[in-house]
Amino acid sequence: MRLGQLIGFLALVISLYVLWQIRQILLVVFAAVVLATILNQLVRFFQRFRINRGIAVAISVILLLVVLVGFFALIVPRLIDQLQQFGNIMPMGLERLRSWNNWLQNVIPDQLLENIRGLRYITQGLQDWLNRLINNFFSLVSSSLSLILGLLLFVALTIMLLVNPSPYRQGFIMLFPAFYRQRVDDILNKCAVSLTGWIKGTLLTMLVIATFSYIGLLILGIPLPLVNAILAGLLEFIPNVGPTLSVIPPALLALNEEPWKIAAVIALYFGIQQVESLVIVPLVMKSQASLLPAVTLVAVVFFGRFFGFLGVFLAVPLVIVFQTWIKEVLVEDVLNNWHKNKKDNHDAKVLGKINGKSE
Repeated sequence: MRLGQLIGFLALVISLYVLWQIRQILLVVFAAVVLATILNQLVRFFQRFRINRGIAVAISVILLLVVLVGFFALIVPRLIDQLQQFGNIMPMGLERLRSWNNWLQNVIPDQLLENIRGLRYITQGLQDWLNRLINNFFSLVSSSLSLILGLLLFVALTIMLLVNPSPYRQGFIMLFPAFYRQRVDDILNKCAVSLTGWIKGTLLTMLVIATFSYIGLLILGIPLPLVNAILAGLLEFIPNVGPTLSVIPPALLALNEEPWKIAAVIALYFGIQQVESLVIVPLVMKSQASLLPAVTLVAVVFFGRFFGFLGVFLAVPLVIVFQTWIKEVLVEDVLNNWHKNKKDNHDAKVLGKINGKSE
């Protein structure tokens, strides 16, 4: 290996190492870019009424703050109250689940129990997880400072990108060859359209899921319907995995009620997910980039494994951006023109040979 190649290889390894060390910061930057891109659509809406961009940015940020403050003022007090009740009721549900587990072990034959060996460890695992969560509470509080600093960085980056996005956009475009910069600008526009369509559809879907869950849990008489409905709506942000996890808390709470309510809760959430898949998603996700369910599931697991909770939270927008770039650059510009480029090169060689012979 030549010295220049060795230096280039070492530079690549060092760059990858540095990127890995700052991966959380990069995810915060990406989250800020996504939020700024979405809010920029609102800013452009206000600019259509000949409002100065600075004023439009201020109006957009104030509207976002009003929504957040209104949510915390109206919902959070009731949510905290029901969360306290949830903490008191959950041990009773776990205890009943443990008793059911012991009853099943006495009723089900030993050979069948060996085939479902994990059943006897369900309640122990849930109880251990709850105990770890309580024991790690103080460590979570101690790490809140880094969370606050990350949040401040996220807010500051979002505002800076929103106030004047052109220099940052042009700086990114300048990293590409001159002949390809207009194409990169078009791809960035397509990414913005896909992200905006995704967040609009996702927020509407979360609202619908939370509303349906709240009404259904009220009808069934499940305790703490507001907490479970908000949890179902929030977990809808995480595709595939979130809707499955959202059914666990109300099902555990149903253990303290009539036994048939467990099946009713599962049927309710299954029915809501079917309505979402067959009705809501086709209506509200028209402008969203089509994502294969298996791809989104793998993305959630992959980014969650390597980047933690923030990776799970940003898995879908990351996949949308990656898919757009792969489709436009690799598929449209390279693979779809592969045969054409080969033919042009062949024609050029033939023409060169003819010109050489004529001379």
